[in-house]
Amino acid sequence: MTLSTHPTRQLDRGAIIDRQRARESSARTYARTLAMVPVQAHGMTVVGADGRRYLDCLSGAGTLALGHNHPVVVEAVRRVIDAGAPWHSLDIATPQKDEFTDELFATLPRSLAENGRIQFCGPAGTDAVEAALKLTRTATGRQSVLAFTGAYHGMTAGALAVSGGVAAKSPMAGAATEAVRLPYPYEYRCPFGVGAGRTAELSASFVERFLDDPNGGVVDPGAMILEVVQGEGGVVPAPHAWLQQMRRITADRDIPLILDEVQTGVGRTGSFWACQGAGVEPDVMVLSKAIGGTLPLAVVVYADHLDSWEPGAHAGTFRGTTLAMAAGAATLRFVRENELHRRAAEVGDQFLAALGGLAHAHRCIGDVRGRGLMLGVEIVEPDSTPDATGARPAAPALALRIRQECLARGLIVELGGRHDAVVRLLPPLVITDQEVGAVLDRLGEAVAAAERAVAA
Repeated sequence: MTLSTHPTRQLDRGAIIDRQRARESSARTYARTLAMVPVQAHGMTVVGADGRRYLDCLSGAGTLALGHNHPVVVEAVRRVIDAGAPWHSLDIATPQKDEFTDELFATLPRSLAENGRIQFCGPAGTDAVEAALKLTRTATGRQSVLAFTGAYHGMTAGALAVSGGVAAKSPMAGAATEAVRLPYPYEYRCPFGVGAGRTAELSASFVERFLDDPNGGVVDPGAMILEVVQGEGGVVPAPHAWLQQMRRITADRDIPLILDEVQTGVGRTGSFWACQGAGVEPDVMVLSKAIGGTLPLAVVVYADHLDSWEPGAHAGTFRGTTLAMAAGAATLRFVRENELHRRAAEVGDQFLAALGGLAHAHRCIGDVRGRGLMLGVEIVEPDSTPDATGARPAAPALALRIRQECLARGLIVELGGRHDAVVRLLPPLVITDQEVGAVLDRLGEAVAAAERAVAA
């Protein structure tokens, strides 16, 4: 597909943005900082209404495993339309749903592939989180949930309760789910104040002792929920050994383990599902984003012994449209057959090596981390004194300037983590070597320009 250099001269970018500002909710997010009006896209290239071209390292917050308008996705959607198939069928069986389920189960950890059930949820990942929490609480008869600092599981009440962000949670005091917060192994900003090297060990030890303490205040939990790589929390990967410990601790105590793979799934972290990199098989997986092939789709897959729901226990009008099922099946098949998870692992290593060099050249980069094509660059105050663990204070204003400088150079990135001071890179799995070089060049220029601007 060839993108036009000037696809829509007649569109007034400024007027469209002004109308959005006047009419949309103050809750809008990306629109506040990405002052653009995309009108065409292919692969990782996006063209704005003003004719400017951008490299998209946001990918719909990780939704676009194959980038924009990939031919296999377009063709899958076109086949549904040309066949006159129903686009909407509630939760009734369709050939497209059957094919999607086959493709999904072909990729799952073995225990879930052989003895799993699937629940199609409302189209957003947060609804799948709600379903997983309801499922485990129903099956166990227990109400509290073990969750982790830095977590992000969505914005509905239950999902928000098990998330870590204080700002969004504060107005929602008394949310439906009782969450017990545990320390996630964030090595750069070690919750135990000892620095990298012992963080994961101490976290696992703390969790186990805490759960076994009869005076610890924890009522028997109905589940533990965690991200294998925290996304919005700042791209913080859980060490494989720590994840294996969480699996052992929960299994020994008959606590269902829920893994939120909404952002880490479909090859993003170097294995098809992030848990497979650690050899961990959970009781429940929450899936969304890339499984719909760019269209809205969310599911929960879980061990069949948890299937104690009554009919209608979790429902929703838009439980996966036919178009999303077809696009999702095509995406899952393409990633699996072309082993794009291996490509993500290789390119991710290239990125980490280059970003490490960038950190060596710029003191404002405190840490570089990630897994596969889920990468984070933590921005810190360059002239500050490190704390006892070697970490320096976050520099949110500098991170914001870096994002602005990236956009000015035609690179779309987003911020996350503590104080929104982590530059996040989520390129599509089909990124080319040439595009990798362009992303790194533009990011390097943006970091240097932001440093100069802040110092001036």
